[in-house]
Amino acid sequence: MQNGTQTSTRGAGRLLGFVRVLIGGRVHDLAVQAITVDQDGLKSAGGFFADEGQMGILVDDAAPPPEIQAQIERGTAEAVRHLSRRYLN
Repeated sequence: MQNGTQTSTRGAGRLLGFVRVLIGGRVHDLAVQAITVDQDGLKSAGGFFADEGQMGILVDDAAPPPEIQAQIERGTAEAVRHLSRRYLN
């Protein structure tokens, strides 16, 4: 896990939509999924995940809309960094 990239997203939550990221001529459509954040912190939201070839963005299902938007923006920035290292190096 680097720079906020999360793993182990099996059983992810409700699909909210997609974010399209274009890196090095490659198009990546990342699913944005709302999850219930565990009180003990086992699941964290507001970030990009990459797990066994799957990628997406997780947000906190209980967060207010402005915070969800901020989490999507943070997750998108993390995805751009991750994919840039992968395809542009």
